[in-house]
Amino acid sequence: MARSRQSLKRLKTDTVKNERNHRKLKRLRTAIKKVNSAETPEERMDAVKLAQSLIDKAGRTRLMHPNKAKRLKSRVL
Repeated sequence: MARSRQSLKRLKTDTVKNERNHRKLKRLRTAIKKVNSAETPEERMDAVKLAQSLIDKAGRTRLMHPNKAKRLKSRVL
């Protein structure tokens, strides 16, 4: 268990960051699944647009490695 005040604060901020990142990744994965399960071409294009946006943001903010983001983005199309 954390002992110093600084390590207690760090533990708290790390858990908040972890939850935030988990939500972002979950939203990203769901968007990719929607692209794959889209029935009409219009639905698919909307889903691709959202997924690419989320993938770009994830790569830019280092939620995932930028090269992985580029690879996912090219596979979504």
